[in-house]
Amino acid sequence: VLLCAMDVCLIQTLILFCSLICCFWADTPSNKSTPNIIIILMDDMGWGDLGVFGQPSKETPNLDSMAAQGMLFPNFYTANPLCSPSRASLLTGRLPVRNGFYTTNAHARNAYTPQEIVGGISKDEILLPQVLKKKGYVSKIIGKWHLGHSAHHLPLEHGFDEWFGAPNCHFGPYNSSDRPNVPVYNNSQMVGRYYEEFGIDKKTGESNLTQIYLEEGLDFIFHQNMAQRPFFLYWAADATHAPVYASKRFLGKSQRGRYGDAVMELDYSVGQMLAWLRALGIDKDTFVFFTSDNGAAVMSGPKQSGSNGPFLCGKETTFEGGMREPAIAWWPGHIPAGTVSQQLGTVMDLFSTSLSVAGLSVPDDRLIDGLDLSPVLHNNTLINRPIFYYRGNEMMAVRVGPYKAHYWTWSNSWEEFNQGINFCPGQEVAGVTTHTQQEHTMQPLIFHLGWDPGEKYPISVVTKEYQDALSRITAVVEKHKKGLVPGVPQLNMCDMAVMNWAPPGCEKLGKCLKAPKSQPWKCDWPH
Repeated sequence: VLLCAMDVCLIQTLILFCSLICCFWADTPSNKSTPNIIIILMDDMGWGDLGVFGQPSKETPNLDSMAAQGMLFPNFYTANPLCSPSRASLLTGRLPVRNGFYTTNAHARNAYTPQEIVGGISKDEILLPQVLKKKGYVSKIIGKWHLGHSAHHLPLEHGFDEWFGAPNCHFGPYNSSDRPNVPVYNNSQMVGRYYEEFGIDKKTGESNLTQIYLEEGLDFIFHQNMAQRPFFLYWAADATHAPVYASKRFLGKSQRGRYGDAVMELDYSVGQMLAWLRALGIDKDTFVFFTSDNGAAVMSGPKQSGSNGPFLCGKETTFEGGMREPAIAWWPGHIPAGTVSQQLGTVMDLFSTSLSVAGLSVPDDRLIDGLDLSPVLHNNTLINRPIFYYRGNEMMAVRVGPYKAHYWTWSNSWEEFNQGINFCPGQEVAGVTTHTQQEHTMQPLIFHLGWDPGEKYPISVVTKEYQDALSRITAVVEKHKKGLVPGVPQLNMCDMAVMNWAPPGCEKLGKCLKAPKSQPWKCDWPH
């Protein structure tokens, strides 16, 4: 049975009703000392998927409106070009090489948390909701967790009070003997599995999951507001991750097929959440930030992936297309409307900035990579800071100002490329999008991202511009490496026995499956 979300018309009716009841509150200046915080994280959505960044299909009217009412960040980055490490960095404020979300099984390899992964987020890491508890925040994650699926790695063990969603990607369906379908949790208990109780029709692309996630988000906001408790909502829907999906109402509505349909539904959902905040009269009391976990997965082809705009390559790579993300900050009455910030930002900044918004300090017993962007949000000031592009255990590139230096280049292997797996389709740049790992540490490739955002024209090494840029970047790299103490890698070991065979709550549903004998091995990360 496919679980149904709240009817869209009912949602709109409730928003209108609350607008009428709460309208006299909405115009009242806010003096709330503990603002609510909402982080909206998309999955594999590219920089070029938003109309405000030039997407010609115009599928994002609500996000474009959000940008017009808030602050747009054209230079915002993930901490890693892959899902799990990026999410770990968002919630810890630390690079994956520090928080352990990387592998040392091979050089410069992307690693994440498939069902067979043994590891997950370390108990030694401090996550955003754990710190927010000091100010009485109630925290909920909706959607994809992706930081480990063993019981001790799940969200409620790491500061979240509530959860509705899944620990892994929505790959499947599986036959339950070789591999189980991924469970969907309500708090600490599974309530079904993808492709079983929670349907995804891979043939048509139809699924109600985004609507279910929207209902969960609106309901959480409503109840925390009624209880007058500050809340943190981490809304991590995954409809734009292959296999992409959308509900029946949105299928066939876009100009970009199923992927565009998913974008339209997610855009609609963001619009509904912002309208709900206004209807409840708490929009001026709520800091909202929208971004994505990594670049569009262009290797999946145009029907299953989005656009990275003018940037090179996509997900899995440390070229701009893999790590530059769409980003919008929204907080009426606090963030000047219609502003564009040229600040270099990262998902790790959401950790430090959210704590600052809540009136809290970052943990002082560890190095935090994320910056507090509050001065940027309120005054549109610029903070001088570098961006580090990591792939696994290797720092591949660094950006300082408009200059980006590549110390290593690699798209994916010749073996994969010859099998039709292309991380840079239609964008091969000789000597840059290399299919072997090429080291450039003695003479980095340097690009000016202002006039060359596509990283096609390396600056000549004989020019003064190159030497000046290299001098500045070298100082930053030396300082970074001198203070770098890598965390214990959490993504080295795999074992079929640890998959989601018998998650908590499976007994009540009769959904427990027998696990195979434990036979751990070193995970093979091909790219």
